[in-house]
Amino acid sequence: MIRSSALTLSIGYVLLGIVALSLFAMPLWYAWHVFVDGGRAELVQEDAQRLAGIFYTRGPDGLAKIIAQRVELQIANERLLLLTDPSLKPLAGNLNEWPKGVPEPGAYTSVSISVSGRPIRAALVRTELPGGYNLLVGRDLARLQPLETRFWYGLATAVGMFALMGLAGGLLVRRTVLARIERINETAMRIVQGELSHRLPLGRRDDEFDKLSRIINQMLDQIEQLVHGVRNVSNSIAHDLRTPLTELRSRLEEVAVLRPSNEEMLAEVEAAVADVDRVIGIFNALLRLAKIDAGAGHSAFIEVDAADAAAKAVEFYQPSAELKGIRLTFDEKGRAPILCDPVLLAQAIGNLIDNALKFTPEEGKVAVETRRREDGAVEITVADNGPGIPEAEKPKVVERFYRGDASRGTPGVGLGLSLVGAVARLHVGSLDFFDNRPGLRARMVLFGIA
Repeated sequence: MIRSSALTLSIGYVLLGIVALSLFAMPLWYAWHVFVDGGRAELVQEDAQRLAGIFYTRGPDGLAKIIAQRVELQIANERLLLLTDPSLKPLAGNLNEWPKGVPEPGAYTSVSISVSGRPIRAALVRTELPGGYNLLVGRDLARLQPLETRFWYGLATAVGMFALMGLAGGLLVRRTVLARIERINETAMRIVQGELSHRLPLGRRDDEFDKLSRIINQMLDQIEQLVHGVRNVSNSIAHDLRTPLTELRSRLEEVAVLRPSNEEMLAEVEAAVADVDRVIGIFNALLRLAKIDAGAGHSAFIEVDAADAAAKAVEFYQPSAELKGIRLTFDEKGRAPILCDPVLLAQAIGNLIDNALKFTPEEGKVAVETRRREDGAVEITVADNGPGIPEAEKPKVVERFYRGDASRGTPGVGLGLSLVGAVARLHVGSLDFFDNRPGLRARMVLFGIA
């Protein structure tokens, strides 16, 4: 319980509340003392002035008589009164003798004196009267002590109630928070045990925990997708590498057993080199994709005219298109400057053209187009009149090693469009596919660096 974050936070809030109450009470206590002391001083001085006025009008005997009447009528020790002769001998009042520590005439101060054998703290004013007489007027400071004590008792009670309510609230919050955290722990444990499809439950309040759960669920979706992607990639790598490696082993084994003539052996060696090149090509493509995914291509970004890069790619693939009887055209709609990696841009455009040439029938057409959009992006489109891609397969063709039904008999390992999609993402862009009716229209949009 002591290690509970919710309880620790609640205790912190309770202590903060107690400090706030104390800071609130201190000015009140100070104002109380200033008000009470000021009022008491004013009352004592007024009493002293009134009694001095009686002395001036009625003389010592008249003042002594008035003081005696007041002492009889007032509550015991409500006021401290003493009239003395020049030798400080008491003439009237409720003090038996002139106390020690009495201030100078006209001064107001508080001193400790003894009244009826009981020590008290009193506020006194001394007045010198004609003929050497002395008048002492004061009040017992302890008379308002019970009210001040009640103030402190009230403050202590408020602090205690605040602490109890804070701790109770802390326990309630702790119970609620731990219940939500326990559900998160349970979900995390099930995911650790292999249930990648499990997700955190969402409440109806859409509070902070629901927002956190929603973000965690999105993260889990991404993790599940990545795990499945890695699994599929591993399976695809194993499948695509098995064929050329099996062919290579068979060729070498046949050469070792049959020991053919030099010409036949050279032919088998060439075929074996082709199988090795195929394997190396797969790994090179994967390394390029890994480099792009890591964002390493940003270091080589320079300003390039995408129209010029597309024109060079069309020129490079023109002989291949002529061999298949395909008309490869290029339409440049103005310059298309963009900050990019020129090598990756050339590879992406080449892969789109190569992919279109693979699936376009003889006497078909492949059209390449570049333009600069109003939002600053560069748009590169490669359209063909081949069989196209079914709508359900369009989101999948950019997955690594994915090959649709139409590509089963064509060369390749299913990494070409994956590379194009990775290049588009590196340049803060996208790769989309549309129906060309007939055929496919691949559109790559690049923004460069955001």
